[in-house]
Amino acid sequence: MRIVFIGQAPFGRDCLQALLEQGEEVVGVLTVPDRPGARSPNPVKELALDRALPLSQPARLKEPPAIAWVQDLRPDLLVLAYVTTILPQAMIDLATHGGINYHPSLLPAYRGGSAMNWAIINGETETGVTIHQIDAGVDTGPIILQEKVTIDPDDTVKSLYFEKLYPLGVKLVAAAVRLIREGKAVPVPQDESRASFQPVIREGHARINWRQSAGRVYNLIRGTNPHPSAWTTLRGKKLTIWEVSPCQGKGTPGNIVACREEGFVIATGDGAILARRVQYEGGHDKLPADQLVREINLRVGESCT
Repeated sequence: MRIVFIGQAPFGRDCLQALLEQGEEVVGVLTVPDRPGARSPNPVKELALDRALPLSQPARLKEPPAIAWVQDLRPDLLVLAYVTTILPQAMIDLATHGGINYHPSLLPAYRGGSAMNWAIINGETETGVTIHQIDAGVDTGPIILQEKVTIDPDDTVKSLYFEKLYPLGVKLVAAAVRLIREGKAVPVPQDESRASFQPVIREGHARINWRQSAGRVYNLIRGTNPHPSAWTTLRGKKLTIWEVSPCQGKGTPGNIVACREEGFVIATGDGAILARRVQYEGGHDKLPADQLVREINLRVGESCT
């Protein structure tokens, strides 16, 4: 089965590596263009060059040269791993079996480019990986494989992805390709009555509303770590809050109600959270919250807005 692989980042490299180790016939690789001044190399490009695989780095997958390049390879299957743009139908139609994609949620729930963020922000206790066929929609194609993982109470997007969804995704991408090659794949249409779509998360979504419950504030901070990162303002400057713990406390939402050895306590709509690691506008590094208390002489009664 002639495979054209489309992907980027370390996840894309590891998926490509898994396919090669499985003995799949990868006839071409598409990845993103090199970034001017980038400090680290393109992992997918490096592996493709190391294995002497035909390589293309188009600026846009929908442009005619990219489509023509894939057409010349006569693919049976397109395999997408960490692709952030919609594949043109003209390219999908070139492959005998179309294409498959990795998505980090239990589709049809949490379609879109920020599935992990929103699952944590919304307080979900489980998510997973879905390998699905690609069509004209966003994460709407029939499901080939799906597997669940738990979201632990202290998981952030970083831990959820790298410790759970990343390794599971690599495994399932390879497994789905094997099923298709063996003629054993049974794609199941998604249940549209259970579908949800969330926007790509932006900085505006990550501003903390201290009137919300402590649980919701806690989930927002976990669900935006490491990007775009939850923030508030203190003394008119941006305060990014990276790590927190639930704690006891009460006061006007947003007020600093205690300064402790571990950090400082901020009141919410129904309780409080303990800020443990923060970053203050004007500084360049994340720092322990108790260090910020000392550096700016933070006082009980001051307010985050």
